[in-house]
Amino acid sequence: MAKTNPNFNARNVDRTIGAILIDSGRLSPDDTERVLKFQKEAGLRFGEAGIKLGLLTEADILFALSLQFDYPFLSGPSRPVSEEVVVAYRPFGVEGERVRSLRSQLQLRWFDESGKNSSLAVIGPHRGEGRSYLAANLAVSFAQAGERTLLIDADLHNASQHRYFKLENSAGLSNLLAGHLQDGMVQFITGIPGLAVLPSGPLPPNPQELLARPVFQRILEQSASTFSVVIVDTPAMEEGIDATLLARAARGAIAVARTNLTRTASFLEAAALVSDIGARLVGSVLVDVDPNRRRRARAA
Repeated sequence: MAKTNPNFNARNVDRTIGAILIDSGRLSPDDTERVLKFQKEAGLRFGEAGIKLGLLTEADILFALSLQFDYPFLSGPSRPVSEEVVVAYRPFGVEGERVRSLRSQLQLRWFDESGKNSSLAVIGPHRGEGRSYLAANLAVSFAQAGERTLLIDADLHNASQHRYFKLENSAGLSNLLAGHLQDGMVQFITGIPGLAVLPSGPLPPNPQELLARPVFQRILEQSASTFSVVIVDTPAMEEGIDATLLARAARGAIAVARTNLTRTASFLEAAALVSDIGARLVGSVLVDVDPNRRRRARAA
């Protein structure tokens, strides 16, 4: 479940982490004194001192930070979304910080206050580069920042957002493109206020023909009336022109590359295609994989 405070007000920002933990029953006053003493002696932050003493966990610190900054995240033994959606569970960790930094850049470069740009496609030349991972984490990060956000899984070749968010995928974008409207296609994510996902729906035999129809443009336009941010997950550009069609509809794209996988020539070609169709390449992201197979993203 999400650890959020419905009665949050601006004064929470001025409350210390220790005070929040005491008020929530996660730390006793006596233990707080122990942490403060050790903090001073060791020259640590309050949370680091509490963890070293065994009085606090990382989850306790994240809980306090989420209240301090009105920043929802998921915690507890249940895992309502995949742990690959790292910002949903660890928004203040190293990986979460990189995604939040990228989100801030996009807010400045694309999703500005004018509201003119509300959609962004996440593109990349090849499969396995991390487009879907980045799209999922970016969408959560925008929702955590208070933006009403829609994530559209438009990869009608290898859909994955329903797996990231543990959703039914019996109906979704492919149904809409084929003219079959059904209730409940857009699914709001429990514990992450303001985030909704439109899964791919059944993968069709003719994705390119469906995406080329004017209906996708209308879907984006209608979504903009409800959501301030629309993130579009796309198939690899090597699959065909689907990603190009989606980037043109969104009018903007961010390109993903991955160390030891993405070839420079392929990446430059993808960037050129975006410009050729009249869309704007807003930025690029390098996605790596560490030895533990955990992905991380950073702005290029």
